[in-house]
Amino acid sequence: MKSLALAFGMLLMTVPAHAGALTHKLSSSVQLTVDAAATNVTRLGNSYSVSGTNVGTSDGTTAGVLSTGTITAGVYSPGTISASQLSATNGQAFSYSTAFTPGDAIPTSAPTVGAVANFGNITSTAAGAAGDLAGTIATSGALTVTAGGAGTNATGQFVSELTILH
Repeated sequence: MKSLALAFGMLLMTVPAHAGALTHKLSSSVQLTVDAAATNVTRLGNSYSVSGTNVGTSDGTTAGVLSTGTITAGVYSPGTISASQLSATNGQAFSYSTAFTPGDAIPTSAPTVGAVANFGNITSTAAGAAGDLAGTIATSGALTVTAGGAGTNATGQFVSELTILH
């Protein structure tokens, strides 16, 4: 009986065994891209300013008036502006300045890639050429990436992930 009680007591003192989980994942990938042709433009607007001190302005017919000018195909042409010293300030210092920046004409069709259109700011990129662009993944997971022509990208990636749970 003592031996049975001793064996039962030893059984109660044993620590249960826990098995942890171990996960190992391997993956390979290759990404190949060839850029498309692209054109990015910014059309510049018209800008016109007149300023002065001790001067009067005229559009040629009415004193103190500025001509509205004309707009053709989106480009502003200011009217004729004349400035003369005001009679009340004859003999005094005067200043007069005018500034005009013509805008870009409104195009009648989309720009062709590589062509210089009528825009103040234009960036044009030709399409990529695949050339020898290639990528392979062997059954062993080995990657092979071969460069292509201009405007291409090749990316190879190998990932090893090890997870241990306890």
